Amino acid sequence: IGFHGQTIFHNPQEKITYQLGDGKLLSQILKKKVIYDFRQADIQNNGQGAPLTPIFHHILSKKINKKYNLKFPIGFLNIGGITNVTKVINDSDNFQNNLSAFDIGPGNCLIDEWVRNNCNKKFDTNGELSKVGKVDELILNQAIDNFKINSYTQSLDIKNFDVSFIRGLSLEDGCATITDFTAYLIAEGLKHISQKNSITFLICGGGRKNGNLIDRIKNYISNENNITLENIDNYNLNGDYTESQAFGFLAIRSFLNLPISFPNTTGCSIPTVGGRYVENF
Repeated sequence: IGFHGQTIFHNPQEKITYQLGDGKLLSQILKKKVIYDFRQADIQNNGQGAPLTPIFHHILSKKINKKYNLKFPIGFLNIGGITNVTKVINDSDNFQNNLSAFDIGPGNCLIDEWVRNNCNKKFDTNGELSKVGKVDELILNQAIDNFKINSYTQSLDIKNFDVSFIRGLSLEDGCATITDFTAYLIAEGLKHISQKNSITFLICGGGRKNGNLIDRIKNYISNENNITLENIDNYNLNGDYTESQAFGFLAIRSFLNLPISFPNTTGCSIPTVGGRYVENF
């Protein structure tokens, strides 16, 4: 079993990453071999501990290229709590030179927090709240000016963001403004990693279901003729499970003592075999 757990604190500068979940107990209860604690080894090798999914994205890109003739480079845009992006340049297995990846900003975390703080819902289903709200342009532009991402070398944690900048707005207007802010940061990240190459990004993660968020991202990249966004589900893959499948794949690589992170994906010093193996039964 590949068991990632739920991240509750992530600070690679302090070499700390905490995930809820006890791999040893899971192994004992289910009587299975378990790989867990995927991020710590990367952080100890001066990496950011994230994102770890690019090696799995590489495998998916080769299958998609072969089955659907989608041309390289192929990108993966994963909109979870935080948004990360992967670019696979070609089908070579030289992972160090073929993969680049980084976190590019918030995904669902700000929208979810605002909704949970201001009504009895847990998230903005299909972007319905933000669609009826009005973007406060003054607050949006101030937020954009105040949160400049000058470098994509640092991984992000949901605690890097908060919703205080939109206090005083209505539920719907706040949702619309946060969604636009999130979309802007994602679009800037896509522009950065594409480097003017023609590239199709396959969207996975829960954020792909927020139609208004996706529309706002497309609006911000409307002048970028080289960037195309598509839902990963269009390629006979379930975008809800891309991340969990990735950690199953990473667990096997860890078990075989193969690296799961690379200098071009997490900033680690050397390709790193992550994950701790336990057989507690």
